Amino acid sequence: MALNKVSVDDINVSGKRVLCRCDFNVPLKDGKITDENRLVAALPTIKKLIADGGKVILCSHLGKPKGEPKPELSLAPVAARLTELLGQEVKFAADPEVVGPNAKAAVEAMKDGEVILLENTRYRVEETKNGEAFSKDLASLCDIFVNDAFGTAHRAHCSNVGVSELVDTAAVGYLMQKEIDFLGNAVENPVRPFVAILGGAKVADKLNVISNLLEKCDTLIIGGGMAYTFLKAQGNEIGKSLVDDSKLDYCKEMIAKAEKLGKKLLLPVDSATITEFPNPIDAPVDVEVYESDKMPADREGCDIGPKTSELFAEAVKSAKTVVWNGPMGVFENPTLAEGTIAVAKALAETDATTIIGGGDSAAAVNQLGFGDKMSHISTGGGASLEFLEGKELPGVAAATNK
Repeated sequence: MALNKVSVDDINVSGKRVLCRCDFNVPLKDGKITDENRLVAALPTIKKLIADGGKVILCSHLGKPKGEPKPELSLAPVAARLTELLGQEVKFAADPEVVGPNAKAAVEAMKDGEVILLENTRYRVEETKNGEAFSKDLASLCDIFVNDAFGTAHRAHCSNVGVSELVDTAAVGYLMQKEIDFLGNAVENPVRPFVAILGGAKVADKLNVISNLLEKCDTLIIGGGMAYTFLKAQGNEIGKSLVDDSKLDYCKEMIAKAEKLGKKLLLPVDSATITEFPNPIDAPVDVEVYESDKMPADREGCDIGPKTSELFAEAVKSAKTVVWNGPMGVFENPTLAEGTIAVAKALAETDATTIIGGGDSAAAVNQLGFGDKMSHISTGGGASLEFLEGKELPGVAAATNK
């Protein structure tokens, strides 16, 4: 995948109309934004376009309105909050068809350095199908396109791919650039030793990631629920632990592949086990630790044990690049979060480049207070997984090459 893209630093937007695709897919409760991380993350690119004298037209999706206007998924609250964060008015173009009379009039009247926000791009049924009519509408508003929404980079939609094919210049914003620099280069061109840590519940979600990373990394660490399918494939008793019996042969193949390629594949040597899955998820649990070959048939592994935590932390110490995707256990439960905490701590204490691949691992690292100790925390769960699989991301591929 070509990763050398034209960025906002390479273009001159003075006096030009710039359509900037952001990720404003924020959680809303009663019309109030409950987590504004994504808005804050978009500010550097927006401020750069304002400072350079562009006419800045922002767009994003929010939730899943499925191609029809849903007032509770309007971006109006985002425009109001961005106005406060930027210290200048972000005019909201309230058009049910997104590019309608309000948007057209607002863009027509813009002066350099002004900002407007379009309505939720998914109000249009064409958006998720990359339908030409909506792409043309978006392109009609702008001279230049900037994509700063990594969270949707793995989807070919009108507002990230379709529109970029209809403008002369499609650049990437600072957030996208950072994702390409860290995630893209970690996988394609890592500083070694390169250690990859995979967790989470299902092997099925990570099939291609496991296979691709085995070819790229020096050590692959597997924890979380998916580790038990690997342990069972090695002939261990795993009790009531999560397992995907249809993937046992695949796990055997991967163990053989690691050996053939001379890569280290580390699996849990012990587990924190419980008798019943906690309900609610943070309810108190009675934990007993068993070695991987001695788990009783009536218990369920829900976190890596202390010896495994030590083993995994040790593997991270000598690394120069570490990529982590997926927690080591049921981290939403304080008693079953110890393995995830141990790995986060190991990453926080290393000098290596540490990259967290979005989703649950990003949430875990932030909740545990280690966020500022990581080199990079990806803003896209699905997109970062596809990057780690070695797939070409449509939203990245669509940007103009340098």
